[in-house]
Amino acid sequence: MEFDFVPSHRVSEIRHRLAHPIIDADGHLVEFMPMVIDCMREVAGDAVAQRFIRYRRSPFTSGGGYLPTRVFFGNPLGLDRMTVLLPKLFYRRLEEIGLDFALLYPTSGLSVLSNPDNELRQAAARALNMYYARVFTDYRDRLEPVAVIPTFTPDEAVAELDFAISVLGFKAVVMSGVVPRSVRPDGSTASWIDTLGHDSLHDYEPLWKRCVELGVVPSFHGIGYGWGSRVSPRNYVYNHLGNFASAQEAVCRSLVMGGVPKRHPELRLSFLEGGVAWAAQLYADLLGHYEKRNRDAVQMFDPSRFDLEQAAELFAEFATGPLLGYAHRIEEGAKPLGDPQASLYGIDDFAESRITCPEDIVDIFTRQLGFGCEADDPMNALAFNAKMLPHGARLNAMFASDIGHWDVPDVRGVLPEAWGLVEDGHLTEQNFAEFACGNVVRMLTSMNPRFFEGTAVADAVRPYIGTSG
Repeated sequence: MEFDFVPSHRVSEIRHRLAHPIIDADGHLVEFMPMVIDCMREVAGDAVAQRFIRYRRSPFTSGGGYLPTRVFFGNPLGLDRMTVLLPKLFYRRLEEIGLDFALLYPTSGLSVLSNPDNELRQAAARALNMYYARVFTDYRDRLEPVAVIPTFTPDEAVAELDFAISVLGFKAVVMSGVVPRSVRPDGSTASWIDTLGHDSLHDYEPLWKRCVELGVVPSFHGIGYGWGSRVSPRNYVYNHLGNFASAQEAVCRSLVMGGVPKRHPELRLSFLEGGVAWAAQLYADLLGHYEKRNRDAVQMFDPSRFDLEQAAELFAEFATGPLLGYAHRIEEGAKPLGDPQASLYGIDDFAESRITCPEDIVDIFTRQLGFGCEADDPMNALAFNAKMLPHGARLNAMFASDIGHWDVPDVRGVLPEAWGLVEDGHLTEQNFAEFACGNVVRMLTSMNPRFFEGTAVADAVRPYIGTSG
């Protein structure tokens, strides 16, 4: 059978207008599980491999590793199914799709990252990474697989990070920033979601330091269904709505408030599949909270500053009816209660974050953070709306096809969908160049200037390296 993978007129028309490559910041591969299972046997033996098979055949997937939720019909069929399964076919179809280079994230690997079984999770991550390295070895000039890094403890994360980067030669990694726990930091037993930064069960500082040393950007692709309110056992859409944004917002908020970006100004952090609307809201909300809840601003609400004399005068003049009989209890009823834990936790909620001025928040969000945005999301344009975002900021939105999953019914449609924002007047062509190329190139090369060396786009992306958006 002859296959002729020719770009559509629509894709060709768009590509003809562009002077830059299209870099897919978040496509997906689908694992060929018979080979993955063989890698599992190689890593941990047949017994563990059989446990992994049983885990995958469960009628429910522990989406967040927390509570069972229904996940079904999640991947394409036919040609598109085989495209994300076979690297050579994917490679052949890149021109037809309109892509020049793609970062390919896991599918089965995402749920593995949230599996609470320590032995199974670590063995599966190792086996999956071996599988990705082996099947993509001849195609990495255009297709870059992404290693899975489990994060239940910093030790397991650093161990797999070292193996993936130093032994297998990966350049990109994905983690889940939302980790299901059953023991809280104070030792109490309760189910909760850890987020690797503020109030985490573990100190993840060794992981962030190692990422800096290895020159690799931690990317977060956590799943938000299976915890919180997204626990319906029968309705997938109900659980899926907003779940990625919720998961990525949780880890981003935790890392920023936990001081990770400020402690490591050279570190870049990438948050995928949730779009950028949540990031714009978090950015604006942080600025608003800092303005009114920073260490100095909250002093105006200190109960010790309560003016009893003024309160008495106001009560005497304006109290009516049954309140008149309570004039002698003004301090008891009007003075705010003090915080009995103020001496334990202090009153500076931004101390751990090391944020000392609004400009710190602006710098973190505009220089250190990147946000994967799917092609069909109309809110992508918000990242470039400097008139709306506080301080005239622009957020680093990155084109993400999500090829390989159900929201891409035809891989040939992702570029036209993304380009629609230009045609509708919501993005300029320069905005689109940043969205589809510049932002992801700067994100990756800021920590590894040689990231694109040896790839088919090495020369084309060079103008974006070391520049600002």
